[in-house]
Amino acid sequence: MEMIDLRSDTVTKPTPEMRQAMVTAAVGDDVFGEDPTVNRLQQRLAAMFGKEAALFVASGTMGNQVAINSHTQPGDEVICEEQSHCFNYEGGGAALLSGVQMRPIAGQRGVITAQQISAVLRPKNDHFPQSRLIVLENTHNGAGGTLFPIEEIRDIRQLAIDKGLFIHLDGARLWNAHVATKIPLLEYGKHFDSISVCLSKGLGAPVGSVIIGSADFIHKAHRFRKIYGGGMRQVGILAAAGIYALDHHLDRLVEDHKRAFRIAEKLNSFRGIFVDLESTKTNIVIATMDERYWQAGQVAEELKNKGVLAIPFQQNSLRFVTHLDITDEHIERALKILGQVFDSRAFAK
Repeated sequence: MEMIDLRSDTVTKPTPEMRQAMVTAAVGDDVFGEDPTVNRLQQRLAAMFGKEAALFVASGTMGNQVAINSHTQPGDEVICEEQSHCFNYEGGGAALLSGVQMRPIAGQRGVITAQQISAVLRPKNDHFPQSRLIVLENTHNGAGGTLFPIEEIRDIRQLAIDKGLFIHLDGARLWNAHVATKIPLLEYGKHFDSISVCLSKGLGAPVGSVIIGSADFIHKAHRFRKIYGGGMRQVGILAAAGIYALDHHLDRLVEDHKRAFRIAEKLNSFRGIFVDLESTKTNIVIATMDERYWQAGQVAEELKNKGVLAIPFQQNSLRFVTHLDITDEHIERALKILGQVFDSRAFAK
C-alpha cells in the first residue's frame, strides 16, 4: 500500500531532473568561498531579497541560530511569538549557543504586534537583560501555516529602527507566503536585517537553507557557521538542487495550497473537529480535536493503518502538510480515508 505522507513538506524526494542537476553541478571548496554553484545560489537569493549577501547552511534551525548568534551578545534578550519555531523546536539553541534569553509573546494566529513588542522592551538598566533582537515567523508553522500581515511587519520594522533593535525573519516557508499573498520578495527583504529561507520544504530540495542580509552580517554568520560545524566543502551538489527548485518549484506552491484547503474543508465537516478555514491559506492544516470524541495519537494511528500519515501536534491536534510529492489523486484517496475514519463513529455533523 502506498502511504500518503502528509506529515511534513520535508519528506519530499528530489525529482529525476533535480537529481540530474545535482550530478552535473560544478563544485569547489565552499569554506574557501570557491564553490561556483553555491556562490551562484547565494548571489541569486541575495538579489531576490535586495540584500548584499547570503550564506548556504545545513538547515533552517542552523540558519535561525546562526542569525541569532550574529545579532546578539550573551545576556541579551530575543523577542518572539510563543509558538514560534526558534523558541519551541530548536532544542534551546538560543540559550546554549548564543547565551541569550528568549522573551515569548502570545500571538493571534502566530502574529505579534508592534504594540505588544513595545510593551515588553527592557529599559536601559543593569538589572535587566537588554532587548536586542525581534524574530518573526512567516508562514507560522505552529499556527497552521498562517500569514504574517505585511502591514504589521512594517510597523514592527519601524519600532525596531526607533529602538535600535535588529529584526530577523524565520522564513522557512516564506515562499508559501510570497505565492499566497503575491507580496514581492523585495518587499519582505527591506523590512528585515536578516532572513532565513528553506530549500528543503515547499521547494522540494533534499537539504539546505540560506540566510540573507548585509555583507557585514554574513561575514559574522560565516564564522558562526564554521563554529557550528556547518562548513560543508563541495556543497554545490546540494546548492544545485536549490537552484533547480527556484527555477521549477516556486510557482507551483499554489497547488499545495489548494490541496491543503480541500483537506481542511473535509476535516471541518466532522463533529468534534475544528479547522480555522479563514487562516488556512497555505500548505499546513491544523485539525483541533474535541477530546470527548477524539484523541490525536489514536486517530493518527487509525489513519496510518489506512494509508495516511499525519502528525499529532500541540494540544490534541493533528497536522497535515501538502507538498511536491502529493498529487490530486493522493488528495482524493486521502479524503476518502478521512471519511472512513471520522464517519466510523457516526460523528458527522
